Amino acid sequence: MLRFVRNWKALFLLSLLYVGCGDAVCTSRRCLAEMLIKKGLLSQPQTENCTHVIKVPFIEYQTLAVNTKDLRLVNRLLATIEWLDPDLKWNTSDYDYEDVVLPVEKVWTPEILVTNGIVSTMKHNSKDLLVLSDGTLRHSVVINAEVNCEVNLFNYPFAYDSCPVAIQSWSDTGCGSKLVITTVYSADGSQGNWQTESVELQNKSDSRQYILVNLRIKPTNPFVTLLMPSILILLADMVSFALPLGGGERNGFKVTLVLSFTVFLNILNDILPGDSSCSPIIRTHFCICLVLLVFSMLVSLVLTRLAKDGSLIFFCGSKGTVPDNTGIKGQKEHEEVKADVSVVQISSPEDDGGMLKRVVNFLEAVDADTLKKDRDLKFANHLDKTFFWFYSIGGTTYFIAMIIVMVQYRCVVNHFEFWY
Repeated sequence: MLRFVRNWKALFLLSLLYVGCGDAVCTSRRCLAEMLIKKGLLSQPQTENCTHVIKVPFIEYQTLAVNTKDLRLVNRLLATIEWLDPDLKWNTSDYDYEDVVLPVEKVWTPEILVTNGIVSTMKHNSKDLLVLSDGTLRHSVVINAEVNCEVNLFNYPFAYDSCPVAIQSWSDTGCGSKLVITTVYSADGSQGNWQTESVELQNKSDSRQYILVNLRIKPTNPFVTLLMPSILILLADMVSFALPLGGGERNGFKVTLVLSFTVFLNILNDILPGDSSCSPIIRTHFCICLVLLVFSMLVSLVLTRLAKDGSLIFFCGSKGTVPDNTGIKGQKEHEEVKADVSVVQISSPEDDGGMLKRVVNFLEAVDADTLKKDRDLKFANHLDKTFFWFYSIGGTTYFIAMIIVMVQYRCVVNHFEFWY
């Protein structure tokens, strides 16, 4: 009996030793993580004032695209966030670790939204997060947003503007969250034709914070593909005045320029930016260029008519509608001379004198007609040169003024209409 009691005591001591060893194993970092996971804290930490502070020490901003047709800004934000959950802290005397890794889906995580985003999605940058011994949690999230930003395109292709990207938590009133953003950094500032010059963290109030993105278009590609062709086509139209009025080569060339510019506009219809409260002035520029080309073509057609017969087809009371008696008289005398020459007959000296008179009158009529055509051609060339200088000076002045307006004029757009 005494031996049985001793054996029982030995077994009891061994069981206590086993339990103690088991407790020692559970002080590992993984055991600490399992202990915190078993708490199942999936709700927002509730404080006395029911407002939870979410710290955002760092945001890396990146512009993915600028849609000038639909006036939208596509961006990506990588945010580092910190928040405090007192129920997840532990005593370092029991678990001698300052931090531990937990799965994201096993604890509550804050939600960050883009206020003015048409589409805004937040994804976890990793499946795990870091928990410190004092209950502080650290994590990083990726926010992809498509912001409805009415980019000021009046100065296109020299456009520049600033678009706000408003950041907020799921709720900033009542039992919501308060974001405290510290630093914003811009990464990879070049996106196609647009350049992100800088990003600034600003706020309209304590609960209204936004990232102001300063954008500027790279003018090289739009200038070469849009503005330069219009300048070259008008320059070719000015140089076409070197072609003579007669023959029709100039008129054919001008018609070709007008058709080429029309086809050019149809091709670029999908490339040109969309309309907004500050509609791109380049649309007006293309319209003016087309009007100038058509007007130059019409003037060339009228001057060609004037150089040929001295009349303007559009005016009934023009110079060419008045009968030329000298020409008619010379034509009649010419017919008479031809009739007299065709008949071989013996004539008297008086008849020879009359025939000679008719020949002289005919030659005078031909000279008068030649002089008239020379005067008409000279007058048309004079008008042509006058229009050329007027067209060249006016076109050059217009292009200089248009480029100055494109670069200097500033159209104001209200980007904060989403806040009311």
